[in-house]
Parts: sequence; structure tokens; C-alpha cells
Amino acid sequence: MTNGIDPAPQEGTRARKRRETLARITEAGITLFLEKGYDATTLDDIAARAGISRRNFFYYFKSKDEILLSLQSGMGEMIVDALRQQPVDQPPLEAVRDAVLKVCAIFPTDEMIAIDQLMRTNPVVQARKQASMVEHEATLYAALREKWPAPDQAIRLRMVAMMAMGAIRLATDSLHHEGGKRAFTDILAGNFAALRDTA
Repeated sequence: MTNGIDPAPQEGTRARKRRETLARITEAGITLFLEKGYDATTLDDIAARAGISRRNFFYYFKSKDEILLSLQSGMGEMIVDALRQQPVDQPPLEAVRDAVLKVCAIFPTDEMIAIDQLMRTNPVVQARKQASMVEHEATLYAALREKWPAPDQAIRLRMVAMMAMGAIRLATDSLHHEGGKRAFTDILAGNFAALRDTA
């Protein structure tokens, strides 16, 4: 379950090892959640699968919940990174759409369904996931303002950030209710098309 994002060229050895260990723990946790179920998976199971001690697990995550939530956080960062690569002469909503679709295309639809289902079965994770969407909106807005800093763009870009996160939330709900009848990226593209048509 790699995210397709290359590490920074100047990344030091310690940072690289930490990133690799984080990725290994996350992959071990998600794999075990899908194999055994979230509740049946213990921290010892995850640590053993990741090749670390239980004590070392807590240097990276405070709980099993945080493994699931890290996927949500990681996707937000990836969207912002992809947005920075979009042409500055592109309309902001189109730039966000292309960034979101680029990132979401990395993840297989069946994998996204399984992870979403894991999150939905855990009330604590689900509540924190909803709260994190507000944080992602603020992060996306900051990235939009960085790319289009003109003062008269502020309100427009705030609306773009809100609508983009809304499109993602609605696409996730549709994916859950449809059970994978359409690819997640197809649902997202349709949601962004609806936003464009109502603009």
C-alpha cells in the first residue's frame, strides 16, 4: 500500500528510516485489520507483522485508531502536494479536481471500500475522521492561497476548498452505498462535474 510519492531529495537517513517504519507499521496494521478484523487485531500482532517491538510501536502511533487515521491524513497531504504541481493558469477548482483524481487513482477501489468499512465500524475513528475533514479543508485552503495569493481570491478559494472536500465526502458515501459498482475516481469526477455545472 504505497502512496506513490517520492521522498524528498534531501531526506536524511534518520528521516528515511522513520518514514519507512511508519509505512511498514501502517501496511501491517491495515493488512491485519482486513484479514482478522479490527477488534481481533492486537498491537502485538501489528508489531510482530511490522518487525518491531510493542514498545517501539508507541514511538510511531498511540493506538490502533491512529493507523486508520494516518491514511486520512496522508491523503490530505498528497492532495496538497499534487495541487502544487498543477499549472498556475488553471482555474482553482479544476486544479483541485485534477490533484484529487491523481491521488485517488493510486488506490484500488476495493481497497478503499475495505478501509472505509473499517472506519465506519469504529465510532471513535469515524468521529475523528469527520473532524479531520475540517482540518483538511483548512490545509487545502492554505495551499490554494499559496498558489493564488491575490487578496480578491480569498473568498473564492475558501469556497473551492469547502466544495472539494464536500465532493470527496459525498464520493466516499456513494462508494459505500454502491458497494463498488463504480470506481471511486469515476464518482469523484462526476461530483466535480456537478460542481462545475452549478458554478
